[in-house]
Amino acid sequence: MVKHIILWTLKPDLTPAEREKVKAEIQSGLEGLKGVVPGLLEITVQIHGLESSNADVMLDSTFTDTKALQAYAVHPAHVAVADGKVRPFTAIRSCMDFEV
Repeated sequence: MVKHIILWTLKPDLTPAEREKVKAEIQSGLEGLKGVVPGLLEITVQIHGLESSNADVMLDSTFTDTKALQAYAVHPAHVAVADGKVRPFTAIRSCMDFEV
């Protein structure tokens, strides 16, 4: 199995209300991919970090293997969420993929 972990920091010009709306839409969009993208076993998006956090959103996902992760990256449903709900609102993205 392969873990795919991402941390995003939202753009600083978003108002507090916009930030909460964007985080909720990222969460619902990405978690909605379960059962849609082949090889995606688990997907969880955390949007309620503690005050000590320096990221706004965390994606924790598990795939059957590296081929499934590569297919997820270009899957039309994932690309639609990434292009419509994530990329326009994020300033920083950090990623770590690893085998478990």
